[in-house]
Amino acid sequence: MDIKALKAALPDEGFCDLRYQEFNLTSIKGTKSEIDTVAVIKKTGGNVRVLTGGGYGTFCFTDLKDIDYAFEEAKFASDLIEGKKVFDMIEINVDYIKVNPKLDPRSIAIEDKKALVAKYIDLFMSHALIVNLETEYYEQFTDTLILNNKGTEVRQEELIVGINFRITSKRDDLTQITRLSLGGGDSYDLLLDRDHEILAKAKQTIELLDAEPVIGGNYDVVLDSDVSGLFIHEAFGHLSEADNLIGNEILAKTMTLGETFAVDAFNVIDDPTLPGYPGSYVYDHEGTIAKKTYLIKDGKLNGRLHSIESAAFMNETPTGHARAKNYGFTPIVRMGNIYIDKDKHTIDEMIASIKDGLYLFGSAGGQTNGDTFTFAVQGAYRIKEGKITGMVRDLALTGHLFSTLKNIEMIGDKIEFSRSGGCGKGGQILIKSGKGSAPIKIKNMGIGGK
Repeated sequence: MDIKALKAALPDEGFCDLRYQEFNLTSIKGTKSEIDTVAVIKKTGGNVRVLTGGGYGTFCFTDLKDIDYAFEEAKFASDLIEGKKVFDMIEINVDYIKVNPKLDPRSIAIEDKKALVAKYIDLFMSHALIVNLETEYYEQFTDTLILNNKGTEVRQEELIVGINFRITSKRDDLTQITRLSLGGGDSYDLLLDRDHEILAKAKQTIELLDAEPVIGGNYDVVLDSDVSGLFIHEAFGHLSEADNLIGNEILAKTMTLGETFAVDAFNVIDDPTLPGYPGSYVYDHEGTIAKKTYLIKDGKLNGRLHSIESAAFMNETPTGHARAKNYGFTPIVRMGNIYIDKDKHTIDEMIASIKDGLYLFGSAGGQTNGDTFTFAVQGAYRIKEGKITGMVRDLALTGHLFSTLKNIEMIGDKIEFSRSGGCGKGGQILIKSGKGSAPIKIKNMGIGGK
């Protein structure tokens, strides 16, 4: 990486930055019992932004010889935008962040990685009622240089490795699908010796075939950490990304700082500085240091996630949450590790407090539309008179975000994070996005059946 040449290309006029990246992705994919794809992708390129007019002009390049042309084109685009925008709050950082995993996946031979994936595939497929399995090992390493003409020079390595499984069981015409993720940090050892989790998930996926379909209605529910994490990420987290509020007056008014959203014990935090999770990093892709940000504190809206541009627009402080999928994309505001903080209640206490309800486990994706949401879950256990009884299947939870937040009655005493990263926004699927939560109890939750 020719840092000297890249720095020399930065124009003095206005504000401009340059992100140059070496990107490496290794993937091993399997269908049913077979590994059918092994791929290693390596690519290098850069992305420049220039602010001399009323908005950013951007340009992506893959050949260093085109860097001057990239800045010329970006400036031309910026000058076409009416106005003269100026950013006052730009951090100047100089740093070099290197990864230092306990066991570096790049030191493991590809044949050994294949053997590990094959072993886990065999464990799943040894069960006769497991009829389909989609498996993906991923290992992404990036070495990113971030420069701007104000003095920032941040070089940051990032590494994430994991395995995702999508498991299907079938008996007669009934099928059930669950998911399991391993890893999600930078160390290969997080993938080793996970036989027990594989076998437990296979057993659960098969047991769902014997479960009764849920009867739709309103229930008092306990959400496990996985479902709670999905809920707070999708239903609330995207509303906390400040660029989603710009131009939406109704939503911006709803998201007024200081508004009471939940009980006093309810706290939501986004913290990229936590080590070892999918959404962990030190600097964002604008060279701003990542900051632990309270989004909801003591039940009240306390903050939001910002890029340099969104912070300037809202007269707030950048939080270090502007990131891009790779050098082919411009940074947008993204969550890091968002989670519901713990309180004091055990799972047993939450379950014991419910006369007739559900304990939901395992997120299975979902969608939001403004402040309404619908999420599928892998399954649930019935709660009768404060005790777990039989399993039910084919569930979805649906509701209005702000009503649901006010219906949260109890918050667990232990936080768990999903080992699967990934979030889509603006055409960018970002692997390095994490979510977690303490379990939560919600009264009167809308539950729909299949």
